[in-house]
Amino acid sequence: MKTFTKPLVALLLSLLIGGTAWASETVNINTADAATLDKVLTNVGPAKAEAIVEHRKEHGAFRSVEQLAMVKGIGLRTVELNRELIELGAAPARTPAAGATAATATATAGR
Repeated sequence: MKTFTKPLVALLLSLLIGGTAWASETVNINTADAATLDKVLTNVGPAKAEAIVEHRKEHGAFRSVEQLAMVKGIGLRTVELNRELIELGAAPARTPAAGATAATATATAGR
C-alpha cells in the first residue's frame, strides 16, 4: 500500500497545482468592473474591488501594479499574491475638459 501512496500524493499535488494554473485568468485593473476584480483577484472581495474602481475613477489609470497598494484596504502582500493575474493594458481614453481643448489649440496655433 505504501508503494502507491507516494506516487498518488505526488499525482494529486501536481494536478492541484497544474489545475490552478490552467484555471487562472488575468484581469486588467484599468478596465475591469468590480465584479470581475472580485472574481479574479485573490483576497479581494466586493468592497475592495469597488474601492479599486473608485480609486481608478478619482486618480486615473494605474501605471504600475504596485500602485494598486495605494487603494485603501489593498496592501503589498495582496499585490504580490495577484501579480501574475494583473494586467495593466490601456485605460479607456479620458476626454479633456472643453476649456482644456480650446487652451491647447490656442497654445499650439501660436507656434
